[in-house]
Amino acid sequence: MKVIASSIRKGNIIEQDGRLYVVLSAENIHPGKGTPVSQIEMRRIGDGVKVSERYKTTDQVEKATVEDQNFNYLYEDADGFHFMNTETYDQVQVSKEIVGSSAPYLQENMTVKLSMHDMNPVAIQLPQRATLEVVETEPVTKGQTASSSYKPAILSNGVRTAVPPHIGTGTRIVVMTEDGSYVERAKD
Repeated sequence: MKVIASSIRKGNIIEQDGRLYVVLSAENIHPGKGTPVSQIEMRRIGDGVKVSERYKTTDQVEKATVEDQNFNYLYEDADGFHFMNTETYDQVQVSKEIVGSSAPYLQENMTVKLSMHDMNPVAIQLPQRATLEVVETEPVTKGQTASSSYKPAILSNGVRTAVPPHIGTGTRIVVMTEDGSYVERAKD
């Protein structure tokens, strides 16, 4: 399906020269003089190579037909990550390149959206938030409860983040899966 370049967004799948690309970022640039352009950073799905393209905002781009489906995360092995379709119980394997930086946030039975193109997974979208436990951080400091200074912490998935001073080791917290940033203390 042809669309204009300025309508492309992060997460879209583009078909170019018979190959599929997932859009990592799309920015529309309107210079004071000259033609407005769309700067699109994308990763080739077959081999993970990153490509940066610049189109006129009115250029036609081929957007691949992709179907988003809900899958439950099962496990990871040497071949990749395994998911199960929640309606048909079909299992699908997703390569490490497609999962990418989302891998540490995958938790057993977590529901994710997989973008499928010709029955092949081409992109993954995790829930916005994940609950994890703080496994290492500095001790709680008395009298520093309302301070805006955050301290470093390591989460149960190995990711480093920054937490408020009142959060101690063993506390369960909610983080954003996109960048690992602290949201709130988990409500158990």
